[in-house]
Amino acid sequence: MQNSLDLKPISHVNGTVCLPGSKSISNRVLLLSSIAKGTTCLTNLLNSHDTQHMLNALKKLGVRYNLSDDKKTCHIQGIGGPFHLSEAISLYLGNAGTAIRPLLSVLSLHKNNILLNGDDRMHERPIGDLVDALIQGGAVIEYKKNKGYPPICTKGGFLGGSIFLNGNISSQFLTSLLISTPLALKDTTIFIKGNLVSKPYIDITLNLIKIFGVNIEHDSYNVFYIKGKQQYKTPGKYTIEGDASSASYFLAAAAIKGGSVKVTGVGKKSIQGDIEFANILEKMGATIFWEDYSITCTRNKLNAIDLDMNHIPDAAMTVAILALFSKGTTIIRNIYNWRVKETDRLSAMTIELRKIGAIVEEGRDFLSISPPIFFQYSSIETYNDHRMAMCFSLISLSGVGVNILNPNCISKTFPSYFKDFLSISKI
Repeated sequence: MQNSLDLKPISHVNGTVCLPGSKSISNRVLLLSSIAKGTTCLTNLLNSHDTQHMLNALKKLGVRYNLSDDKKTCHIQGIGGPFHLSEAISLYLGNAGTAIRPLLSVLSLHKNNILLNGDDRMHERPIGDLVDALIQGGAVIEYKKNKGYPPICTKGGFLGGSIFLNGNISSQFLTSLLISTPLALKDTTIFIKGNLVSKPYIDITLNLIKIFGVNIEHDSYNVFYIKGKQQYKTPGKYTIEGDASSASYFLAAAAIKGGSVKVTGVGKKSIQGDIEFANILEKMGATIFWEDYSITCTRNKLNAIDLDMNHIPDAAMTVAILALFSKGTTIIRNIYNWRVKETDRLSAMTIELRKIGAIVEEGRDFLSISPPIFFQYSSIETYNDHRMAMCFSLISLSGVGVNILNPNCISKTFPSYFKDFLSISKI
């Protein structure tokens, strides 16, 4: 197993990248297809650790599916409602937040006895707000180790009703409830406490739920109204669009060292909020060309920005790297939820950016970044976080190389990332 990847300085980038399927969409539609009535054919499914964890869990839950040899097409026989299990089981979900959180709510709909656990980092990622919301609706859930964190056991019992949910930690908690509550016995009203983070990810969830035949009303993302006793119905065939978060690295590479780079699979018709990254690139000075299913970025002079990026926290990490190549000081604001991701990304970014010579100020929920006077060759600790590895690969565009430790962590969402990155690069 390779422990590090030494990237040589890259002099130029140019070309086209076909994006892998979106992680956020892949795991949502895998679950929706499983609880829908009918057989669904999913194409351009992401093949990664996170989707494998979801597929393994669904198989253990009795879902029958057929996965193609390249693992990009999946035919799923939906069970037409909640999961009913006659015996206790345990599901291991690694560090896949997009698997453990929605599964918890769906598995709480019926009398079950299911343990949900993951790796060490998953056991540090908060889930208490979601558990509290489910308990309000009648669910019986037990923490098996530390209160507020996995591993957890659900015994079922969720009926719906009036639920208050803290919205400022993770949008995945609300996504989880939105997927499960249409199947509850009662109508549900979800009241959001505080500011809802990452709203574009809620838009993805609502869009996909609608494709599976259920419509959810909301009042400016503050209150959500869900009718109970509904049934999801298969759309027949659904093609998963490319991953917009993954697009950010290639578009940023073009802005830094292009040439032009075209990413295919996302564009004007995308349902993902992270396509907003292309508009931010344009604000910073890059030239952007949009088509329905592609985005092209061409290099231009980059300038710093000061921006609230709560709505696209994953792509905001790529902006932190762009700051190193921009004139002035970039400030990325309202990103507290970086701290509860695959690692504490605010702390990790600060440490690693300073290694290469950047001037960084870390606040509770912001980063201020000024470019290095000289880039320094460094070994970058990735903290087993796929986005740290992919972001810091862009340091190779600075005129110095970079050594990425534990590069295989990209398998969480984008196993072919380095191959694709080098395919558009000239050493």
